[in-house]
This record gives sequence, structure tokens and C-alpha cells, in this order.
Amino acid sequence: MVKEIGLGLGLAILAYLGMSGYDVMPLIFLAAAGVGLFYIARTRGLVAKNFNDRGPSLFQNITFADVGGQATAIKELQEALDFIRNFNKIKSLGIRPLKGILLTGPPGTGKTLLAKAAAGYTDAAFVATSGSEFIEMYAGVGAQRVRKLFQTARETALKIGKNNAMVFIDEIEILGGKRGQTTSHLEYDQTLNQLLVEMDGLKVDGRVRLLVVAATNRVDMLDPALLRPGRFDRQVKVELPDRDGRVDIIRLHTRNKPLAADVSIEAIARETFGFSGAHLESLANEAAILAMRESLSEISQRHFHEAVDKVMMGEKLDRRLVLSELERVAVHEAGHALMSEFVRQGSVSTLTVTPRGQALGYMRQTPEDDTYLYTRDYLENQIAVMLAGALAEELILGSRSTGAANDYQQATGVAEQIIRAGMSELGVVDPETLPQGLRYRVITGILQGQEQRVRDYLCNVKKALAGIVEVLLEQEKITGEKLREILRAEAA
Repeated sequence: MVKEIGLGLGLAILAYLGMSGYDVMPLIFLAAAGVGLFYIARTRGLVAKNFNDRGPSLFQNITFADVGGQATAIKELQEALDFIRNFNKIKSLGIRPLKGILLTGPPGTGKTLLAKAAAGYTDAAFVATSGSEFIEMYAGVGAQRVRKLFQTARETALKIGKNNAMVFIDEIEILGGKRGQTTSHLEYDQTLNQLLVEMDGLKVDGRVRLLVVAATNRVDMLDPALLRPGRFDRQVKVELPDRDGRVDIIRLHTRNKPLAADVSIEAIARETFGFSGAHLESLANEAAILAMRESLSEISQRHFHEAVDKVMMGEKLDRRLVLSELERVAVHEAGHALMSEFVRQGSVSTLTVTPRGQALGYMRQTPEDDTYLYTRDYLENQIAVMLAGALAEELILGSRSTGAANDYQQATGVAEQIIRAGMSELGVVDPETLPQGLRYRVITGILQGQEQRVRDYLCNVKKALAGIVEVLLEQEKITGEKLREILRAEAA
């Protein structure tokens, strides 16, 4: 109300002076400059507006038991947090409490969830923000917000009667990126410098003991000064879960869902190699949605099987292929499946010609074990499976198609991996200094050797290939078990 009265009075005075013959342009210029300065000052003062002062009461229902598949990360994080909980004990041993903990790992692995669980575990005042909230076009705003963040954490702890406070910074690579990268202005560098100063000034025996927890999936972007001991003392890796971890995560996300008797969580975990916790949560949710579409009261194994395809490939498309294209897709996918069964029996999980996402059809494999090291034989088998689709088209239909372009790209990548690992005929080499002509000849030799191997095998099982294509065109989708039944019948 006061603002409106002042604005109206000012305009009335300007109008009166103008009508009286006075030059009001200097007054208008001064007023505009004052408004601009007021706006800038107000913008610089907008500090910590988005900082969420979250005490442990908001996270009292989130514990480390709610985080699945990260036993090693939880153990290491709890050890660091115990320095806050048992301060007197560690002080008697001369241990300096950690100042910062950095959670690193791929997206969707549970870094933010771990931070929420840590807030309840330490019974500390909890202040959370993200790196993007510190970046502004105005110089000095980011540094001021960093100062205000740490001040807010201490004030919040004293206000609620706590001796401990925790600051959580998500996406810290935005705030803590390597200095000197942005030449247009130094706002990014000033903000990081202020964070470094604040972390250096953390007192271990002050009124409030403060711990900084940050999360990132781009640790390579962070400034080295931020990662040194005394700032972020520990890096806790939050990696993709292994099979046992996936079992734990699926159980967590299905504990509130009615499961049918045929559901095997171990089988679902075996089919979801490479899935993060976020993927598995989406998997459980999509399976429940599929059951709801069928008006069922329980979720069965086939719903989870279908949900795996949806999370990996996307929703089914309404696209309808002409018969000639559908036959080519069926031949292509059948070629992949036959070669996959040849190099590892029982590896095919699903075979379909139903368009989904960017794929007109696909063959999904079931990993036998979570594998992290590969031999040359394993990599060559993968190349053979990738090339089998195009070679099946050539064998049955007399020509190849553009549908194999992505297969070729992946096969070339695997061949390059063989060279980088020193498993090619060149032995141990530096791929960066390898002449392009020699590199091309070695890669081509690897691919052509597998092409001939696949061609010889498919010629021997041409009858089985035609039988699988016929069933696939009729049913559009067959399971791995059905595929193996056809192979056994053809071999008899």
C-alpha cells in the first residue's frame, strides 16, 4: 500500500513540474538509476531463499535400511558420520573429524537418498541445496550465498538445540568446477573460492560441528583443491548395484505391492544387469501399472518381464510395418538370437518384432553373471552376435539393410576395445599413436574373421532360422524357452 501511494505521489509531482515548465528528464533519469540500483541490491540480497532447513524430523522415516544395494557405501558413510555422533570418544584418540564427504557415482544410484538417511542417522540440523542455486550473472552473489549457507546451518542447529549440522550440496560439479574454465567472468571462480575458504574454516570443537556432504556424477569436473584432504576428506563411491544389490532394491520397491506366487525376484535381478536403483524403482512401478491395465489384483512375473522391456526400450509403438519389412526384422532378430544361443546356450530371454522406442524389433539377452572383466573370446562372441542380424538378412533375403547400422557401430567399438586392451595381434600399443591405416586393417581383420564365422554357422542352421522366423511372424514375440524348443525340434 505504501509503495503504491509513493509511486502515485511521485508521478503526480513529475506531472506538476512538467506542466509548470520545468525540465523533468534529469529527475526521470535519477529515478530510473535508483530503481536499477535497488533491484541489483535486492537481487544480491536474495540469499538462501531456496535453502531448505530440513531437520531430522523430516527424514525420521528414512534410514539406511531404506537404501538397498549399497552396503559398502553405507558402511563407509556410517563410519564417517560416527565421528559426529561419538565426538568425545574420537577426541580422546586424537582423531580429527572429517570436514567433507563426497558421494560419487552414476545417476540414479541413491546419492541423495543416502544423504537424507545420513541426516536422521546423525540427529543433526540438515540444510540442503544444489549447485545451480549459487550461480548468478551478478558478481559476488554466489560467494555471498555460500557464506549464508554455512551461517544458516549453524543458526539452524543452535535454534533447535543441536550441536551438529550437516550441509548437503547436490550437483556440486556446477559449484565446484575447475577454475579458469569460464573466461567471460570470474563469478564461478569466486563462488568456489568462497566454498574453499568456508570448508577450511570449519572448527572441529566449536559450538556447532558442521559436516559438508556433496553428491556428483561428474567427479572429473571438480577442482583439485576441493578434493584434497582437509576439505572433502573422503569419496564414497555409490556404484551400480550387483545382482545381490538388485535383489535388495527390488524387494524394497515391491514391499508395498501385491505379488503373485510366480514372481521370482532373483530372476528379475538376473535380467536387469546394469540397472540403477532409479531404473529398478521404475521397473516395479511399470509392472504395477501393467497389472492395473488388466484389472488384476496381483502383479505376476510376466508383468515384470514386460516392464524390463519398457524401461530399457520405451513404450510399444502403434507403428505398423509392411509385410516385407516385418519379415526382414524377423530374420534380423532371429539371426541375433541364433548366434547368441550358439556362443552361450540359454542366453536369449526375449525375441520380438514389436516396435518399441527407436527399435523395430529386438533380441534381449539374460546375463549369466555380472561380468566386469572380458576375455578376447568373450568380446569376439559379442561381435559375432552383433553381426549375425545383417548376415541372416543376406542369407535369407539376399541383401542387407540399414537396420544393421547400429550393430556395425557397436561391433567396431568392441573391436577397438580389443586393441586398447592389448589383446589384438599388435599386442600392447597406445591407440592414440597408432597409425590410422594399421588401426583400420586390424579392426577390419577382427570383424571379417567374425563375419566368416557367423556366415558358416548360419548356413548350417538355415532351416532352424526359417522356422524361427515363421513362428515370430505369427506370434510377434517369443520367449527364450520357446526359441530353444524350436531349435531342439529342428535338430531332432
